[in-house]
Order: sequence, then structure tokens, then C-alpha cells
Amino acid sequence: MTDADTPTVSVLIVDDHPVVRDGLRGMFEAAPGFRVLGEAANGVEALERAAALDPDVVLMDLRMPGGSGVDAIRELARRGARAEVLVLTTYDTDSDTLPAIEAGATGYLLKDAPREELFAAVRAAAEGRTVLSPAVASRLVSAVRAPAAEPLSAREREVLALVARGTSNREIARELFISEATVKTHLTHLYAKLGVRDRAAAVAVAYERGILGRPDAG
Repeated sequence: MTDADTPTVSVLIVDDHPVVRDGLRGMFEAAPGFRVLGEAANGVEALERAAALDPDVVLMDLRMPGGSGVDAIRELARRGARAEVLVLTTYDTDSDTLPAIEAGATGYLLKDAPREELFAAVRAAAEGRTVLSPAVASRLVSAVRAPAAEPLSAREREVLALVARGTSNREIARELFISEATVKTHLTHLYAKLGVRDRAAAVAVAYERGILGRPDAG
């Protein structure tokens, strides 16, 4: 396929550092097959610009004052935006990587990626294909294989185990020597962490992720 046959990928660059935005714009504008539609300095601006410009790919930084990248990714997904989001950041910690992927990012690259790797990743993202830097991919695999990495507290695990047994809030409160209001607070927190809205879904997800042993175990 020749360059003339390759579809042009439109890009929105989101980063709070003007020098980074300038560098990325120059890089993409000098390469065939890309068109930079605009820039944004934070997540809130990113949502406004994405709605106005309708890019194929949003290159999204994560830690930005005035609106985080993860919040913007989540909101773009909620709005059903056409754009695919490729995270481009200096951070590869679990606290950055996992929320970004779970929020709906198509890919995740570090800023030290070679230029050609970045170009290939943007093209892949535009086609809806997942692209992960090796460091990020290994972290995701580790998180999937290690259920202990999930963020439930010891008390939330106790509450969840009792819920799985069909225990009522009043009985949980009595057994754990806490108030019913505290039980409800723990449930609210663990629902949020598991991404569910009710007891049945919480138990199902907990079994699926290995947080609770299988109901037929033992």
C-alpha cells in the first residue's frame, strides 16, 4: 500500500505541558498520514475539543491539573465518542495504568516510546486495536493473575464474604460488631471498587476475580 492509499488519521493532543504538545504536533505534522486537529491542556478541555473536532484518536496524558486524563477517558466512553483514546504518559504504575484501561483507553504507551512505535500505535488505535507498551502489558497480566492486587480492604472482604453467604445487613453488623450504617458504607465502597450496583453482582464479580473462593470450594 502506498502513502496515498493510507487513510489519514486525525489526532487531538492532550497534555498540560506546551513543549510536549508542540513536540508531538511537529512530529505528527511532519509524518505522512496524520492530521493534528487541535490540542488541549487538561481533561476538561479534552472533552470540549473532542466534541468539537471529532478526532479519530485522542493522545491523552493522565496527570494534569484542571482535569485528569482518566476522568476524561471515562466521560468520552460514557458519551459514546467515536474517538479512540491512546494514553501517552511517563507513568506506568498500577494506580495509573489499570484505571486508564478500565475507563476505556484503547492503548497505553510511555513517552519514551520510539517515534515509529508511536506512529504505529496511533494507527492501530484508530482501527480499534489495543496497543500496550511492554511494561504496561506485563503489569496488566500480573494484575489479572494476582487477585490479591485488588483494592478491597480486609473489612470489605469480611463484609463481602458474609454477603455471599446470604447474610443480611443487620446480621453482618451483629457479627462484625459494627453499626448497620457502617455495613452500608462498606457495601457502597466495595460496589464502587468492583464496578457493580448490587449485592448479587458484587458476589458474582468477586467469584470471577478470585476475591472469594468458589462457592463449591471446600
